[in-house]
Amino acid sequence: MEHGFPWGSTPTVDLRLWCPDAIVLFDWLMSTDLNAVPITHPAQKQALADLLVRLEDEDVIESTAEQIAAAQEEVAKDMGW
Repeated sequence: MEHGFPWGSTPTVDLRLWCPDAIVLFDWLMSTDLNAVPITHPAQKQALADLLVRLEDEDVIESTAEQIAAAQEEVAKDMGW
């Protein structure tokens, strides 16, 4: 096992997100100063930047303000907190 990583020779993970979650995350990452996000290791900021790049490859980049608002409402439903 190279570097002790559990995924073997292909260092990627397939991750499926609910579309409203992806839209909310993309919108937040686009509007957030990553230098202001509290981190305990620089890799955390890089991982958020990498997530943003991956989300930019998806259709969520074309979301309108109305779609973002609808996604936020959908994600916030039944949160319980």
